[in-house]
Amino acid sequence: MKYKTITLKRGKEESLKRFHPWVFSGAIAAADESIEEGDLVTVYAHDGTLFGNGHSQIGSIAVRMLAFDDTAIDEAFYANRLADAWRMRQALGLQREDNNAYRLVHGEGDFLPGLVVDIYGPTAVMQAHSPGMHFARDIIAQALTGLPGIRNVYYKSETTLPYKAHLDPVNDYIIGGMETDEALENGLRFHVDWLKGQKTGFFVDQRENRRLLEHYSRGRRVLNMFCYTGGFSVYALRGGAESVHSVDSSAKAVRLTDDNVALNFPPEDGRHRSFAEDAFKFLDRMESDAYDLVILDPPAFAKHKSALHNALVGYRRLNAKALEKMPSGSILFTFSCSQAVNKEQFRLAVFSAAAQTRRKVRILHQLTQPADHPISIYHPEGEYLKGLVLYVE
Repeated sequence: MKYKTITLKRGKEESLKRFHPWVFSGAIAAADESIEEGDLVTVYAHDGTLFGNGHSQIGSIAVRMLAFDDTAIDEAFYANRLADAWRMRQALGLQREDNNAYRLVHGEGDFLPGLVVDIYGPTAVMQAHSPGMHFARDIIAQALTGLPGIRNVYYKSETTLPYKAHLDPVNDYIIGGMETDEALENGLRFHVDWLKGQKTGFFVDQRENRRLLEHYSRGRRVLNMFCYTGGFSVYALRGGAESVHSVDSSAKAVRLTDDNVALNFPPEDGRHRSFAEDAFKFLDRMESDAYDLVILDPPAFAKHKSALHNALVGYRRLNAKALEKMPSGSILFTFSCSQAVNKEQFRLAVFSAAAQTRRKVRILHQLTQPADHPISIYHPEGEYLKGLVLYVE
């Protein structure tokens, strides 16, 4: 297959020799003048050695590599890559009677950079993070419905594509339509709002961490900050928590949390309350010793390296506010989903919060994203979710 060509500067091919999937703009010596955003291109070394094919885009990442050889990027390519991803999820045992929500494609981790696909029962929710994947959306949707049980494909990329590309994507069904907005996760039922909710409608990346929280919840007074749709809250209730309070600045998120609690527990249960309030203000007015299990799972404080310093200050401040009011014997689940913050930086921010509040703190667990959010060994940047479970004295 003949694609437009890009040639690298001398000495700039080392990362591609290590199968890193990104070509940065500063590494390019020459490119066909006719290359446009999202085009398929073939990348060559300065001496003419072919490295492979990928999607071009404008910006610091100029090419996202799809194949490290001359494989054609066509219908068969996407069908094969999606089948590989499907087989891995089947090996993980994620599609079963009590679970039908999981990530099928995790970008670079599944060798499809720029593409995310989450499965909720019969519906695949697809997000493109690169123009090339946007242009391939119909081919990908057809390949998705060739997999067992997937009948609907919803495309949700209005907020994920580079705004400078001027693509004007529309969120809508490519194939099928709404069957149900309910999904099953470890036997618990959740409404998933892929039409208007954040990301693909649900944070499937916290599935295993929610199950761990359930283990620690019995008899505890639980505070779930940044609750979004209430995933941690529902698991805590099933785990036997004495009470669970959910907090989010979004009134819509709080309503979704209440709806998900109601899906799983009768009205007379009475252990759950929700609050639409800013997290920092809630922690400021919170009584000391009110909660002995706290979850801090904020949205990304740093989406880019330029925001790193402020993000680390934010994590330190947030964790300090919680730690200073938690009674002895408490447990804190604290997370960062900021890709720009590595696990050592996050751990240092939490350490600083503990030192600031002069609390004795021990690490019980160091958490990360689950296996359906795999990290390519050639792309360590794919490790974005960091978490600590702390015992506080």
